[in-house]
Amino acid sequence: MYAPERQQLILRLAREGGRVDVLSLAEQLQVTAETVRRDLKALDRAGLVRRVHGGAIPAGRLDFEPDLAARESTAADEKDRIARAALAGLPEDGSVILDAGSTVARVAAGLPPECSLTVVTHALPVAFRLADHPGISLHLVGGRVRHRTRAAVDAWALRAYAEIRADVLLLGANGFSAERGLTTPDLAEAAVKRAMIAAARRVVLLADSAKHTEEHFARFGDLADVDLLITDTGLGPEQAAAIEAAGTEVVRA
Repeated sequence: MYAPERQQLILRLAREGGRVDVLSLAEQLQVTAETVRRDLKALDRAGLVRRVHGGAIPAGRLDFEPDLAARESTAADEKDRIARAALAGLPEDGSVILDAGSTVARVAAGLPPECSLTVVTHALPVAFRLADHPGISLHLVGGRVRHRTRAAVDAWALRAYAEIRADVLLLGANGFSAERGLTTPDLAEAAVKRAMIAAARRVVLLADSAKHTEEHFARFGDLADVDLLITDTGLGPEQAAAIEAAGTEVVRA
């Protein structure tokens, strides 16, 4: 396959899936990762994609938001490791806010039967996983449910989070970096995330390394608002050290 043909295929995959990553493209196209990076660089120069850590997204798609099924299948192994690390750091009892998102949902699914926690969430998939848990005192925050994330947003949700003070928040984000902060595609989701940060004594961000340096439409905080980032080893030691130097502890699972 010639380079122009390969680049057209990469562009189509990026537009269909919302993003592409270097390693998957190299395997699919049977070329080296360096060849893929050159293709992405050419597409970036042409203004057709925007390069992000580990891959690229279509140009002008800062508001792109994959659906639940797509998020569940993306970086599944990394998310499983992140979830296990998050579970190991939860208190034996106390109160925890669980954000919407596929990695946080894995934490909910992994809570052992013997744990005794008060859990607050606005995410229907998380609540569904915990509704029959014998040791969980579950509080479901209401509001308008967004179809894309199955999470409650708007005034009801904001009022509910303003009335509580939890021990720990397990937070999700679509993009994070020291320079650009914490971002997500939707303004209503961003407002709820901001309210959750204010409602917790300790903020733990669960985010796979592909989200590092990604930037989306709605900004809801600084990386400095996060006490602990749990990510995967795709985030390099130097990148982790830079984040820690700014005051956020990093665990690479």
